[in-house]
Amino acid sequence: MDKIIKTILDKLENSGFESYVVGGYVRDLLLGIQSTDIDICTAALPKDIHLIFNISPNNYGGAKLIIDNYNIDITTFRKESDYVNRTPTKVNYIKDLEQDLLRRDFTINAICMDKFGKIIDKFDAVSDINNRIIKMIGEPDVRLAEDPLRILRAIRFATVLNFNIESSLLKSIVDNYYLVKNLSKKRIRDELDKILLSKNYKRGLKLLKDLGISDAININFDNVNYTKDILGMWAQINFCDLPFTNNEKSNIIEITEVVKYGKVDFNTLFTYGLYINLIAGEILNISGKNISKMYKSMPIKDKKDINIKGNEIEELLNIIDKKEIGIIYNELIEKILSGNLKNKKSNIQKYLMQRK
Repeated sequence: MDKIIKTILDKLENSGFESYVVGGYVRDLLLGIQSTDIDICTAALPKDIHLIFNISPNNYGGAKLIIDNYNIDITTFRKESDYVNRTPTKVNYIKDLEQDLLRRDFTINAICMDKFGKIIDKFDAVSDINNRIIKMIGEPDVRLAEDPLRILRAIRFATVLNFNIESSLLKSIVDNYYLVKNLSKKRIRDELDKILLSKNYKRGLKLLKDLGISDAININFDNVNYTKDILGMWAQINFCDLPFTNNEKSNIIEITEVVKYGKVDFNTLFTYGLYINLIAGEILNISGKNISKMYKSMPIKDKKDINIKGNEIEELLNIIDKKEIGIIYNELIEKILSGNLKNKKSNIQKYLMQRK
């Protein structure tokens, strides 16, 4: 076990509180996957946790630590009930580990490990990992009604881990898929981002479509090519009402425009820049190395690179109308990028005088 994790467990246990690493970190460890997100469950009450680590509580009644590259959440054993909009309205702190684990979603997320590295497996989750199965803890219909996000989480884990969804859970998703309409748009996007960034994303997209979930959350797609940048993935999906910043929306539109244009050239590089073209190039199956090489060879990359200033054009051509300057600049950009005009002041002046 990592020394940092063991130290935290030791601190809790030396203060008299049973404590374990739980969930994704343990699951990923058994799968040979490195993880930096660590959840620790403990019999210590929130006030005890805060005193032991001298930190303020988080909104969940526990505490968060950031040590080196680890994000560590510490929470008290608890029993939850009476869910409203995914949030339990009744939370009771308890001393029973197994009761705490019963509130978790899938068996593979309810495995524990003590400070000695011993695995505590209350729900035969190791077998589910070996058989590559996503299985719900408890009655699937009840658990999905409590929190419909579990529908998207099941698909996400099936995608990222390349697991199968257990038959009773799959049937429950088919019967309850419409519940995802009640989720916040942010939660939906968060889960979809994780699905889309997986190299196994096609499996996730197929599940979303086959199970009717894509229709329920108003997304539509056909062929989606993988890009390392999430916005490149979203540029290939029709979506409504999902939260994106204005900058993200602008980038998605520009990526889409280059893809519709069907190629990367000096014109797209000048208009949209290297970043947008590299993402569009992935979608169009154009080598990023070739795009970067092309970008470096451009005679101009920006209007300010043109070797004549607006006031010089005004004096040379005796122009008063500022709109005419803009038209001339656009002509110069087209001529220089096409190779029909060298970006030298003398050449540009000669061209402008001939144009006059």
